[in-house]
Amino acid sequence: MTDRLPHEKGFHISWDQIHRDARALAWRLEKEGPGPGGEWRAVVAITRGGMAPAMIVARELDIRTVDTISVKSYDHQTQSEARVLKSPDAALMGDGEGVLIVDDLVDSGRTLELVRQLYPKAHFATIYAKPKGRPMVDTFITEVSQDTWIFFPWDMALQYVEPYRGND
Repeated sequence: MTDRLPHEKGFHISWDQIHRDARALAWRLEKEGPGPGGEWRAVVAITRGGMAPAMIVARELDIRTVDTISVKSYDHQTQSEARVLKSPDAALMGDGEGVLIVDDLVDSGRTLELVRQLYPKAHFATIYAKPKGRPMVDTFITEVSQDTWIFFPWDMALQYVEPYRGND
């Protein structure tokens, strides 16, 4: 069997799809927080992929306190050692209790493992999950195979494609 290139087993996500899936994530998280009415104190997006889903989740759940944690774990399409480039507000975070940490995808789980060490009581939510990273996430919407490459809309551009038959 030949090795596939990342685009050969691709899962293409449109802006509409990411919006629907992020709303579904919000609905799943509604009234699941540790607050008296099941609310969350804050949403923290793992940048950059978690920013769009976190914004939608925060809007749907009416959470006004939103921050980011910047973690770099990829060089283009090659995974590398995860490291924090920017931390969220320390006073907001504490040990993470009542904080929803949102990312687009859990792949190997290295990014979430690093962030979970910093905020062990936070709730980790992603739109998509791969089997290796699945144990690192508390809530997700769709599981995809480990060898699937997800093409997110912020990584794509529309372009003209020649028809399969003919040029007329």
